[in-house]
Amino acid sequence: MLTFARTDTSLIARWWWTVDRWTLAAVALLLGIGAILTIAASPAVAERIGYSEFHFVTRQMVYLPLAAAVLIATSLLSPIGAKRASIALLGLGLLGLAATLVVGTEVKGAARWLRIAGLSVQPSEFVKPAFAVVAAWLFARAAAIGELRAWGAAIGLWAAIVGLLLLQPDLGMAIVVTAVWGVQFFLAGLPMILVVVLAAAGVGILIGSYHTLPHVASRIDRFLDPSSGDSYQIDRSLEAFRNGGLFGTGPGEGSVKFSLPDAHSDFVFAVAGEEFGAVLCIALVALFAFVVLRGFARLAHDDSLFVLIAAAGLLVQFGLQALINMGSTLHLIPTKGMTLPFVSYGGSSLIALAFGMGLVLSLTRRRAGPLRDRNGEVLP
Repeated sequence: MLTFARTDTSLIARWWWTVDRWTLAAVALLLGIGAILTIAASPAVAERIGYSEFHFVTRQMVYLPLAAAVLIATSLLSPIGAKRASIALLGLGLLGLAATLVVGTEVKGAARWLRIAGLSVQPSEFVKPAFAVVAAWLFARAAAIGELRAWGAAIGLWAAIVGLLLLQPDLGMAIVVTAVWGVQFFLAGLPMILVVVLAAAGVGILIGSYHTLPHVASRIDRFLDPSSGDSYQIDRSLEAFRNGGLFGTGPGEGSVKFSLPDAHSDFVFAVAGEEFGAVLCIALVALFAFVVLRGFARLAHDDSLFVLIAAAGLLVQFGLQALINMGSTLHLIPTKGMTLPFVSYGGSSLIALAFGMGLVLSLTRRRAGPLRDRNGEVLP
């Protein structure tokens, strides 16, 4: 078992005694479950679209150690280091978002991916965690020293990101970014008048998207009235849960994955329900809930406003993404192409989630005393 003496002052030893090892173990378990489900679900998808049987399995096994390295490396950062890394990644992510509008690869009517060195990269996945930390820094500055320019910068960044996402178009990602940003703004002391304004703006964006984006209207219409359009994916998904029952049909014994599009990514929860039953589904829900609640419990002992807002935003983002994926799969909300954190196949999603959870582990590490800058000044 990995352990270090309390008197060991090396970087890794200090990390080991200050990081939340329970959250680290829960994330490792999610990664393990994700690897098993990729092996169970992806061969059928690969063969159906003309790839070799283990095409997706091989790629995911390459992504997994890279994600683990990103997770550990990011969790070693100090809160100030986490802020700087997020600023750098946000700058690259914004350039990537802009580039998708010009040279992006279009899939299912949306240009969300860039081809880089033979790989498909989705810049919005990396923008999500980076923006949560940068927005937290700006909100903390505004709250601590009354710098209205910081609030203006946070609002301007949000507007730019949401605008670029809607141009792709990616309404679901825009909603997640807005929801997380709204929670952070509220924690920073958002005036009630702005709460009303932002709520009205959110409703307006949703209504406008319904009337201007055909795929959004189609998904909402099919959710409200399944007979109004093609409901093949959600029908197969619900069939998988019915087939699985409590204990599932057994690993590799599911049948729905052979006809369910995106069984290895957006609908991997359905494969888990069919082959491993409600038992594994409930265990996954418990793991996601544990990570989020454990993170908030750690924040209860921190007196830095920046750490509170940043980590809270990242935890809400993580939990909300899981809820959207599982809710879509169970037909509780309109379908949305969003991965199940650490479980679904996908390189961009996996690496970005590892970065985000690494930031959570970094920000919730035990620290002696308040945060200080290089001049010794206490940071908000």
